[in-house]
Amino acid sequence: MINYIWSFFILIGVFYSIYKGDANLSNTLLTSGKTAIDMIFSIGSIICLWLGIMNIAKKSGLLDILSNKLSPLVRLLFPEIPKGDPAIGYISLNIVMNMMGLGNAATPFGLKTMKELKRLNNNSDVASRSMITFLVINTASVTIIPTTVISLRVLNGSSNPNEIISSCIITTFLSVVLALIIDRLFYYLWRKRYV
Repeated sequence: MINYIWSFFILIGVFYSIYKGDANLSNTLLTSGKTAIDMIFSIGSIICLWLGIMNIAKKSGLLDILSNKLSPLVRLLFPEIPKGDPAIGYISLNIVMNMMGLGNAATPFGLKTMKELKRLNNNSDVASRSMITFLVINTASVTIIPTTVISLRVLNGSSNPNEIISSCIITTFLSVVLALIIDRLFYYLWRKRYV
């Protein structure tokens, strides 16, 4: 469905540009490709650096330590997951990666988490409470080091690209708290109505 929506927007933009007689359409198409490639190379190097640091942290056991520290919180948020289940470790690692601003590195752990949660849900096609809560946390995710945003600010010549870190921590923390409150509220309303 999203493909149709984007195709619709692109066609409207092209037809509107032709209708207005804007000759910049072809120039914009050519220069935006170059801009995108430049941005990929610039951001790619910073992301590679952080992925390398995360790989070192993983091999040194730092990620496991952080994951173990988060386990009590994960157990509190996901009471229906049995103690010692691999899903708890995957959830913890996903949260740690998102905290470091590495959404692309968190994705494999998110996919493994969903696979484990589906197993715990008896391979049902209906999402369990744990799956919904994990999706909420993964989407809102607390970010301590917004790696991608910092690299975009560096790319665009910001004089202090790190100045957003404190506001990013505050806003992402508040978004997770609000998302969890809404998640619990909808769960209890659903349970009260249907169970």
